[in-house]
Amino acid sequence: MASWRDTYKPARFFMLDARLAYVLLPALLHIRWWTLAALVIVAGVMFHVERRRGLHLEAAFRFLRRSLAGPLRPARNPVRRRGLADYG
Repeated sequence: MASWRDTYKPARFFMLDARLAYVLLPALLHIRWWTLAALVIVAGVMFHVERRRGLHLEAAFRFLRRSLAGPLRPARNPVRRRGLADYG
């Protein structure tokens, strides 16, 4: 049995990612309608991203960061870029 191949798979809490516990624990400790609504909304978004779009949570965050940053992602920091030089 090659169980070492499954070490990269994300931990699961029923059908969803185990990081849902960050919202589940406060919702269980502070039971109010708005915390339960937040739990349902976060679980629904995570379910939609993972099952419907086929992205893991890290990949979804990378996609969000890429869409917010725009198409230009320079390799060097703007402070460290060299300016244009004309020697002649």
